[in-house]
Amino acid sequence: MRLIIVGAGITGAACAYTASGLGAQVTLIDAERPGRATAAGAGIICPWTAAVDDPAWYDFARVAAREYPAVIAGLADQGEADVSYRRVGALLLAATGDQPARPEQARKLEHADASEHADASEHADASEQADALEQVWQRIAVRSAGAPEMGEVSLLDDGQAQELFPPLRPGAAAVHIAGAARVDGRRLAAALVRAAARRGATVRTDPARAATLSCRAGRVTGVSVGGDLVEADAVVAAAGAWTAGFVEPAGVTVNVVPQRGQIVHIGLGGTDTSRWPVVLPSATGHYLLAFDGSRVVAGATRETGSGYDVRVTPGGLAEVLTNALSVAPGLSSGTLLETRVGLRPVGPDIRPLLGPVAGADGLVVATGLGASGLTMGPRTGAVAARVALGLPPDLDLAPFDPLRS
Repeated sequence: MRLIIVGAGITGAACAYTASGLGAQVTLIDAERPGRATAAGAGIICPWTAAVDDPAWYDFARVAAREYPAVIAGLADQGEADVSYRRVGALLLAATGDQPARPEQARKLEHADASEHADASEHADASEQADALEQVWQRIAVRSAGAPEMGEVSLLDDGQAQELFPPLRPGAAAVHIAGAARVDGRRLAAALVRAAARRGATVRTDPARAATLSCRAGRVTGVSVGGDLVEADAVVAAAGAWTAGFVEPAGVTVNVVPQRGQIVHIGLGGTDTSRWPVVLPSATGHYLLAFDGSRVVAGATRETGSGYDVRVTPGGLAEVLTNALSVAPGLSSGTLLETRVGLRPVGPDIRPLLGPVAGADGLVVATGLGASGLTMGPRTGAVAARVALGLPPDLDLAPFDPLRS
């Protein structure tokens, strides 16, 4: 079967890798546009902490995280042994106050004689922070029963979080999730593309010429690139924030728009950051994570309505750095290495836009992952490949209807 995949971000790359492994004749087409979300994304694999009341999204993300080690092992078998994936754990920080006390200390303060303390409000804050942290721990611990890949979930005493991530503010209390991981999206997507090519996939990149969907009588017939028609039996639209424009010739509307995210990379000299955990300050939605090479990533803005503007802005930098330094003041003496800008593909809700398109036979959409692209991308691409090849997916696709509004 001839399958064309448009978009070589994490989703399209995973689709090409899966489909070529299933015996399809795969052509992967990418325009290498600036602002691709995969190239800028942080790569945090920790869906269990999300305060999301959407069972379909959570179940999809949970399974995606569970499948990650198998994806990495499969790539290693194909000669792609170093894709930066590592299980490093995550620290979920208290949501209130600037100097959280450890839970045991806060409970003692609750029952102490107020006359023994000069600053009662400080003690009340510590108690409030500890209570908030304990509530987070209880919520996460409940989820661990259905997600053993989370590993141990524990409350860290005063100072333990800083031992794991030294730039943190002193006294930062945290919930520790041992099973969380991180991955460099650029390296993982590139590895998936190389592995697909070794399986026989053809890869076409041309920044000067955008791909155009070709349709006739309610069915896709292929994709044109610069007037050159590549015929296909099925097409997967995995073009991220550009998917809506690509599928227009089919006469359908996919409700996905770009959301700009600015992400700062900080160098810490010769410091070994390779096993530092992901840091998730629950009050802000921002994050920190570290990679090999003494590199810490701080993010990210969520700029809805940005359009396709990929500029780095003073306001974006200020937002990211202010949040990062309030949580980890030890980063202030680092070196500002670069700022990456990605355009997240955001749909009408948090769930992916995934599945066959009614009224356009042979067209499958795989986009709309928003800020969860590097968590859910490999699974999304694998599901899209199976659907495009006429194989049954391993989930109910109804909640992910790509034409929903």
